[in-house]
Order: sequence, then C-alpha cells, then structure tokens
Amino acid sequence: MAIALFFVAHWQLSVFFQTFFLHRYGAHRQFTMSKRMERFFHLCTYMTQGPSFLSPRGYAILHRMHHAYSDTPKDPHSPTNFSNVFSMMWTTKHTYDDYAYDRVKPEARFDGGTPEWPALDKLGQSWPGRIAWGLLYGSFYIAFATHWWMFLLLPAHFVMGPIHGAIVNWCGHKYGYRNFASDDVSRNTLVLDFLTLGELFQNNHHKFAMSPNFAVRSFEIDPAYQVMRVLAAMKIIDMSGAQKTRYEPAAELEAAE
Repeated sequence: MAIALFFVAHWQLSVFFQTFFLHRYGAHRQFTMSKRMERFFHLCTYMTQGPSFLSPRGYAILHRMHHAYSDTPKDPHSPTNFSNVFSMMWTTKHTYDDYAYDRVKPEARFDGGTPEWPALDKLGQSWPGRIAWGLLYGSFYIAFATHWWMFLLLPAHFVMGPIHGAIVNWCGHKYGYRNFASDDVSRNTLVLDFLTLGELFQNNHHKFAMSPNFAVRSFEIDPAYQVMRVLAAMKIIDMSGAQKTRYEPAAELEAAE
C-alpha cells in the first residue's frame, strides 16, 4: 500500500507542477503571481520532479518551438516526425539539453520571460543531485516494498517527467478527437484527464494557447485548472487577465473526425 500511494503521489504531484508551473506559467505566462510565490512553486517543482527535474527555461524554449512549428519538421517533439515514441523522446532530450545547458542559442522569440533560479536549476540538473534522489527513492522501496515486483516501478521515478512528456506529445497528436480545425494534428485524447491533469486536451490548447483552462466543451474537465481556480480564489495566483475559451458549433471541425 505504501509503495502504491508513493507512486501515485509522485506521478500526480510531478505532472501537476509540470503543467501548472513549467507549462502554463513558465512557457505561456497564462497567469501571474508574486516573486515569492514563483520561488515557492519553483522549489515545489524541483522537489516533486526530483531526478527528472526540467529547467523552466529549457522547457519553455522547447514548448514555444512546439507551438510555432507544430507537427512540421521543425517541431522538436511531434509524432509525425518519428516512427516511435522512444526515438521522439531521445531526440527531444538532446534538443532540451542543448537549451537547458545553454549549448545552443535559440531563436530570440523563444527565449526570455521564464522563472529564474540559477542555483536551484544547476542543482536540479547535476548528477550528484540526481543520484541523491535515486538513493532516496531506493531507500523508500527497500523499507516499504513487500514484493519483488514492486521494484519494477522504481525506474519510473527517475524519469517521471519524460514519461509524462512522452504520453502528452505522442498521444495528444495521434489519438482522440478534434474540436477545432488547425494546421497541426493535435487531438484531445481524454475527456476526463486525470492521467496528465488536462495536458491531453492538446487540440483545445493549440487553439487557445494562452488560456489556463485546457477544457472547452461542457463534458471536458481539466483537473489542474480546477486547482488553479482555488489558488486564484486564495489570491495566490491571478488569472483575471487570462484568455477565455469558447466552444461554438460553427467553429467545430466540420466532420468532427
């Protein structure tokens, strides 16, 4: 039971801070917050992602490129450019490393406006830090695992962020339905997306990139956005200037695939 709870908690917390802090805030600035709260959520992102921590700058550059070049040869992680999800994520890793470690300069329009905490980002991307997280996870499994097969879950903790990215970028552009016509092949994979907390509403997100709510139709639920509504009500974040989503039958994909 302890292992199952730990795995689910790590999965959900890791994907929440990825979508909330790295994606909706860091890459898109769909809402605002104070510098103090930005530091708090930056730290939370590191603590929940652990060894698979993604720097806000590296993530933002890659994601902005994805929107600008969606499903074209310049898209850093589109399934239209790869034969399988593993080759897509391997290429994505190298492209991310180029920007996260400042080996390659991105186009100016993709850089800037991201949360900055150089000391924490350096720690998060260091091998000593990653090894320390691995030892911590391993110690927990040694202490609480009751069957050998539970240790098969352990490697997933080390690459939790890339797993989430693989699911979203592969499935969100291959499987599901489309609410809106677009130049890319983005799709909505799940109508109740607790697996990635709203990230699998890719077609909606590509239509309304600056909206913090990834759900558009009445039957769609974006769990992360519901948490964000509570944070906004508590004055922790400000979504008052956010782009609004609106679904109209006339804007629907003509033969809604």
